[in-house]
Amino acid sequence: MSQHGPRPGFQRVLLVAALALPLSAAHAGTSLSGIVAASDQWLVAQVDSQKRVDKLADEKQGMADDYRNTLRESDSLKLYIEQLRNQLKSQQDEMESIRGEQRSIAQTNVEILPLMQDMLQTLGQFVELDVPFLLDERRDRVRKLNDMMPRADVTVSEKFRRIIEAYQVEIDYGRTIESYTASLNGKDVTFLRVGRVALLYQTPDGKETGYWDRDKKNWVVDDSYGDGVREGIKVAKKQTSPDLLIVPIQAATQTAAK
Repeated sequence: MSQHGPRPGFQRVLLVAALALPLSAAHAGTSLSGIVAASDQWLVAQVDSQKRVDKLADEKQGMADDYRNTLRESDSLKLYIEQLRNQLKSQQDEMESIRGEQRSIAQTNVEILPLMQDMLQTLGQFVELDVPFLLDERRDRVRKLNDMMPRADVTVSEKFRRIIEAYQVEIDYGRTIESYTASLNGKDVTFLRVGRVALLYQTPDGKETGYWDRDKKNWVVDDSYGDGVREGIKVAKKQTSPDLLIVPIQAATQTAAK
């Protein structure tokens, strides 16, 4: 039977197989393209996913850095606040100290005002009882001090300082030599003050010389001291070098002033 050629049914199978071969190849090509396309899409998706992962990692790292920075700032703020507390406490202590000093000053002012009044009264009495040199100037100084005492625009410390200064001026008179011109009994004369031990005068022509008698509370004319007074005036005016001066010195007497 094979000699006579294939059977009709077998031919049909071969034909179908032949027809099926091109269809399978075409289907295979289509499937491969799909696989490649799907692979590309997968790769793109992987890249996108990696980008999102990298972004999240960067954000996580940034948040971690922000957290660490916040912790450092928090520590710095705590230290700053602690320093402010210490400064505030120091300022409060200083304010309390100042309040205490103010209370002490107020108490001192209450106590020192009567003392200053007594000092001024004593100073005025001293000027009047002392050797009568520069009386106008010294009385004016005491008067200004008395006028200053009730003034509210002058602090207590400044009042005390000026009174002490006036006392210092009076003390300095006792260890200096001075010559000045003033009027005595209606005539101009040159006075010579030797500390507080002697106060003498001489007329411009040198014809009259005298001294202050502490006991008599009056001026005494005594021309025997003319040369000594003349030389003393030159010394006081720095016209000659200091030398031995012959002037009347009265013995000190103990007096009590009430």
